[in-house]
Order: sequence, then C-alpha cells, then structure tokens
Amino acid sequence: MADPNRRTTLPGTDELLPGRAEPMPVPERHFVTGEPLRPPFRAGLEQALFGMGCFWGAERLFWQQPGVVTTAAGYAGGSTPNPTYREVCSGLTGHTEVVLVVFDPARVDYRRLLQLFWESHDPTQGMRQGADVGTQYRSAICWFDESQRQLALQSRSVYESALAAAGQRRPITTELRAAPAFYYAEEYHQQYLAKNPDGYCGIGGTGVSCPAGFVPA
Repeated sequence: MADPNRRTTLPGTDELLPGRAEPMPVPERHFVTGEPLRPPFRAGLEQALFGMGCFWGAERLFWQQPGVVTTAAGYAGGSTPNPTYREVCSGLTGHTEVVLVVFDPARVDYRRLLQLFWESHDPTQGMRQGADVGTQYRSAICWFDESQRQLALQSRSVYESALAAAGQRRPITTELRAAPAFYYAEEYHQQYLAKNPDGYCGIGGTGVSCPAGFVPA
C-alpha cells in the first residue's frame, strides 16, 4: 500500500479534489463480527476514530480486541467528500487513512483502545508510517466527546514521557482533533486482512509500552 506519489504536505484549498455526493457502497455487515458496518449502532455502544498508517493492519488490531463490536476502514481529516482510495493516495484530499471503532464501554475502556493505538504504531513519524510515505499515513486520534478528548490529551502526555524515558527524542506528531466526517473506504478495503490473511500489514510500534497506570486493570 505504499504511496507512489509520496506527497508529505497537505494540499491548499485550490488543490483539493471535489469528491462526490454519493457515499461509498460497503457491505451491510462486518466480515468478521457480523455486526452492522454502518450506523445506527446498538444503544449503549460508543465510537472511536484512529489513524495509524495503513488501515488494513490497524483495523484488524481493533476487531481482535474484546469489547470491540465492529470496525470499518475509511478516510477522515480532509475536505474532499466521499473520496476514492486513488484520490486519497494523490495527497489532494487532505484525508488520512483511519479506522472507525465501535465498542461496548462496559467491556472495554476507551483507555485500552488508546493504549493499543500508542503501542502499535510509531506516532513520531509525521507524514509517514514506516515505508508508507504520504499525508494519508499520518497518525491521528479523533474524539467524539469531552471525556475522549481529555483522555486522548492525557494519553499523549503520558506516552510522550514514556518515549522520552526510553531515549526517544522525536516529538509525537499525532493529530488530535474532534471527530470530523468519516468516509467509508471501498468494499475491498473493509476487513481486508480477514479476507486476505497473507496481505500486506505495515503496523508496528516503537517497542515502548504505554504506562500501566494509564489503563485500568
């Protein structure tokens, strides 16, 4: 999934692609969990949104977490409505690849999801993740409410301290913001690694653990 264009700067308003009004068609159900892929979701469930580079491996990471009900690969953070993968790869949409995570807060704490996020990729690489280079691979946490905002900010501070203690001198470049519009990626991207077990997965962390005190036992 490496981006052949390797654009590492966000587009100006005069460069943005126009996109389209029609949403991307996707399956009704999650290939692994069998739960709905689109809202409305069951009462009591909450949503989280994370960008960790290539969304194939990131999505699998979260659907394997107990308490996560459904996941979806998509795009967020830019200005082009309902983009295609090719458009996102051009660097002219402003979007990054993200995973929508729908979870049961009675079974998994949001802080556990943040722990998975920080430990499973390198949040210091800016517009890249490993060999995947481009604006669509930037790290991001998008919150849905005030509680998530506070925990996201707290987790960044905690993890940045952990990185520094481990000798990591580069600052965290993760984009933190309120959840913008989420646009579903094409059908073949959804649960890609369940359908293609030998497919590419570029996910990998720094080797530094998120301090245990941040996540409830």
